[in-house]
Parts: sequence; C-alpha cells; structure tokens
Amino acid sequence: MNIRTRRWVLGIGAIGLASLFVAAFLRLPRFGGALHPYGDRATDAALARRTSNVVASINFDLRAFDTLGEESILFAAVLGTVVLLRQTRDEDRVPPRSAAVDPGVRRYALIALPITLVVGLYVVAHGQLSPGGGFQGGVIVATAVHLLYVGVDYRALERIRPVSLYAVGDAIGEAAYLLVGVAGLIGGTAFLANVLPYGTFNTLASGGTVPLLNLAVGIEVACAVVVLVACFLDQAVEITEAPSNAGKSAGKSAGKNTDKNPGKAGAE
Repeated sequence: MNIRTRRWVLGIGAIGLASLFVAAFLRLPRFGGALHPYGDRATDAALARRTSNVVASINFDLRAFDTLGEESILFAAVLGTVVLLRQTRDEDRVPPRSAAVDPGVRRYALIALPITLVVGLYVVAHGQLSPGGGFQGGVIVATAVHLLYVGVDYRALERIRPVSLYAVGDAIGEAAYLLVGVAGLIGGTAFLANVLPYGTFNTLASGGTVPLLNLAVGIEVACAVVVLVACFLDQAVEITEAPSNAGKSAGKSAGKNTDKNPGKAGAE
C-alpha cells in the first residue's frame, strides 16, 4: 500500500469517525437541563441490584466489560515493563547500601504506613458502598508498601516486597476478573453478567458480583503498581553495568578516538 492509498484510507476513516461523533452529539441532552436519561437508568439499575455506590455499579456491572479492558491495559503495561527492564547479561546486581534517614521522616513514615494500608484495604472492601473501589484502593495499598522505603531503606522494602509473589498476585487479580465473567456464561447468561444474589442493600455482601470484581481489580492494581515501581527502583538502586563490559566499552571508545584523532590522543 503506497502513501497515497494510506492517506485516502486515513481520510475516509476520520470522516466516518467524525460523522459518528456529530450524530452522537446531536442526541445529547441539553447541558444543565432536567433530562438525564443515562444517569436515571444507571441509578435505577444500581438500586435494583442493591449497590449503593452508583459509580461502582457502572464500573463493575453496567459496563464491567469496559473495566476489564482498563484492567488489562495496566496488566499489559506492567508485563511490558518487566520484559524491557529485566536484568540483562551485561548487567550486575549490587546490594543496596543503607541510607541515613532523618528521625522525623522515619517516625512519621512508619506511623503512616499501617494507617495508609488500612485505609487502602477499607477503600477496596467498601467500593460498592462508598466512593472509591479497587483502582483507588489498590494504589493506596501499593503506596503504603513503599512508605517503608521512605522511612527505613531499600533493603527493608525488599524484605516485604518479593517481586515474584506480587507478579503472581497481579496475574491472579486479572484471572479472577475473567473467572467471575465466565461464571455468567456458566449460569446461562452473558459474560460478566451479575448472576449472584444481590444481598441486603448497604452491606458488604450487597451488589451480587460487584464486590467480587471490585476485589479482583484491587488485588491486580495493588500488585501491578508494586511490580511496576520495583522495576524502576531496581534499575536505579541495584542494577549496574558489568565492570568487564564497561572496561571493554571504554577500550573500544579509546581506540576509536585514537584512530580518528591520533595527534590529539598522543598529546593527551
């Protein structure tokens, strides 16, 4: 396909997409008006399925398939980061050195760590009842883990952060979401359909499959963020270029400089 044909394909596609956007915008309710068809339907569906947090009902029930895509994007991003930042043959891993931490920073970081962890778990557990959920709570939990790095040092963080275990947790969270979706197919309905009993309104067990999907996302996000940060921290703190390869690279560079500028090299 030549450049001219590609431009025609791009232009036709852009015109088609713009036409769909214009058609959709023409049917939108007037801004600030009293008519909110989507909001009314979403609220009615949330109340009918005993989910007091309408946002959670939308994310994990009405458009649970879209949330699967969002979760999978994070999962794929972490997987790509692990592959790209893995230790290579020409790199060595050196033990991290202990760093001095200001007593005030240490004190408040260690106080904030358990509080932040509890808040994160609370946000995940109550996602179907109050603002928050698996995405927000998972990030808070991952932040709590890394407060140990701020308050103590990198070695203390490594003791409570086995990356391989968190990588497994990331995969478990992704798989759990898919398995809950398959349960709908087994029950004779659609993928990710809300097939469980709705329970009692405004309790932890309410919402049918919503709390399960919310928990799966919380596990996946928390573990994914920990693995993601671990990859970058390892590169910054532990992984260095192997000395032998560094010497070879320096020798090759010196040889090139000598060949190109013999007079300059001899003067130096």
